[in-house]
Amino acid sequence: MDNNERPERRPRARRETGPQIRDVAAAAGVSYQTVSRVLNNSPRVRPETRQLVLDAMERLQYRPNRAAQTLGSGRANAVTVVTANTTLYGYAGVLQGVEEAGRSLGLAVGVRVVESEAAADVRQAVDYVSDPSAGSVVVVAFDPAGAAVARALPDEVPMVAATEAGGLPGATRPMIWLDERHAAAEATRHLLGLGHHTVHHVAIPSEARASARQSGWREALTEAGRPVPEIVAAGWDVREAYAAGRGLAADPAVTAILCGNDDTALAVRRALYEAGRDVPGEVSIVGFDDVPGAAFWTPALTTVRMDFQGLGRACVAELVGEPITGPQVPHLVVRESTASPR
Repeated sequence: MDNNERPERRPRARRETGPQIRDVAAAAGVSYQTVSRVLNNSPRVRPETRQLVLDAMERLQYRPNRAAQTLGSGRANAVTVVTANTTLYGYAGVLQGVEEAGRSLGLAVGVRVVESEAAADVRQAVDYVSDPSAGSVVVVAFDPAGAAVARALPDEVPMVAATEAGGLPGATRPMIWLDERHAAAEATRHLLGLGHHTVHHVAIPSEARASARQSGWREALTEAGRPVPEIVAAGWDVREAYAAGRGLAADPAVTAILCGNDDTALAVRRALYEAGRDVPGEVSIVGFDDVPGAAFWTPALTTVRMDFQGLGRACVAELVGEPITGPQVPHLVVRESTASPR
């Protein structure tokens, strides 16, 4: 499956043991979020609306499940991960970390894919996880779709977001991130220290206009008084990164490239190879993430190691109020794909 292809959405299986929160909402003529607020004694519900919901519960003989009863305290026996992608390395790593932490704490872990940042898709995801049976929520907010869900979730739904460095502007909910900005600057300084005049950047998509990786790269060049080349944008599709690499390979002035992730670096490396440009003899390449196979490329890839699994575990610890063991700090792993320019 290509990185830009998302798996078909499948509804989560759930055993129906009686009336559900959606049934109560329909009977009362209100939203799922309103029922959730009533269950948690939120002051944001008008008295007449609260009574409508209570009457509907009584008529349907609805009884809140254990997850619903624990939402108000911020603790639940389930965690749902909201993500726009389950296959890209960083997203999958966070999901793995959440699953590992959830399993160790006896929490059921579910996944909800938000198809896009379109209002209808965001609303579907928000409605789904606002149901108390979804438990607490971890939002992977590396992109506009995830960020939109994180901003739209009702306050009474326990939530923590995994974000790019610096968090989501304007958001007030708990957020945890890896300092990829500092790591990008470290990688850029490494290349400058080898004697390269400047460093080009092939960037992956970001929730922000300028991602943390772009910001760190630009800061290091500016501090060193070096030219800041125009960013070469690439999508999640490695074919776009390959096309970007072909353009850079045709420019003899390009001697160092920082790539937005390791998949991008692999595609750029292929473009350089086809153009007859040696790595690292003529062009040095640095990736980002340190995917498991990066050490076995030819040449082995110099890259930034990102502890996405640790980020996922930290998100669960924040949700349940456990002491947080911070993820490993991102750092550069120097291998064979970088060298002094000829």
